[in-house]
Amino acid sequence: MNTKERVGIYVDAVNVTMNGGYGLKYDVLRKFACRGGAVASRLNVYQCYDPERMKEDHDYRKKTKRFSEVLRDYEYKVIDKALQSYKNYETGETITKSTIDMDMAVDMIEQCPNLEKVVVLTSNGSYVSVVNALQNRGCRVELIGFDNVSSALKRTVDSYVSGYLIPHILPIESPRSWGEVGSRVRGVCYDFTQNEGYGFLRFLTDENEHLWITDSRDPESPYKTVFAHISQFEEDFDASYLPSRDLIFEFDVTENDKGLIAENIVLISAP
Repeated sequence: MNTKERVGIYVDAVNVTMNGGYGLKYDVLRKFACRGGAVASRLNVYQCYDPERMKEDHDYRKKTKRFSEVLRDYEYKVIDKALQSYKNYETGETITKSTIDMDMAVDMIEQCPNLEKVVVLTSNGSYVSVVNALQNRGCRVELIGFDNVSSALKRTVDSYVSGYLIPHILPIESPRSWGEVGSRVRGVCYDFTQNEGYGFLRFLTDENEHLWITDSRDPESPYKTVFAHISQFEEDFDASYLPSRDLIFEFDVTENDKGLIAENIVLISAP
């Protein structure tokens, strides 16, 4: 009998791309969603396209097809939905819309009886009622987002992870592998003393099932902590916002005789 946790992954591809997730690595996403030995039971990516442009633009058609082919290599099912256009006769404006959010919502509700966990990638707050429905049916719901993520959606899901914090899921220029001394990573400032001008940043290093163990001193914690001095933040950054788990920073991991140090700290995402 297979007792592995069954996971469903549902990605609103356009929403993710338009809100900070451009260049998302879908193979890394699958590994992260299935951390702890879970098995991917459903992997759905919802992609909308312009049917008129598809007919006329060879490069657009080729790029759209290539996107689907790459995802198929990782065993994702790509659900293509044509943009719908209609004219507002009062203003003369042509309006385009997509049914992706409705299609994705229906699929999640219909498929959730065969899943223990649902991982959703979107920033769209309209999924709040869908999340509630999934939870009422016994599914744990995890949200991964980048920019402009609905605060209501964050509060409703069982857990939220900023995609910026997941190692290797987005391209990053770094001379070394994520987490090594000399590498560039992304993290949050969870502690900062205004009077002294220093604090600590935390970043994820191990994609295990213990994301809730945020104390890096715990041997099961997947996080590392680095010292951060105010002098290493970019010049125009207002440190009065620190500490904050909503601000995402990118920084170099260095080391001295006292431990790990963060240098060249740059803010890359804020609510």
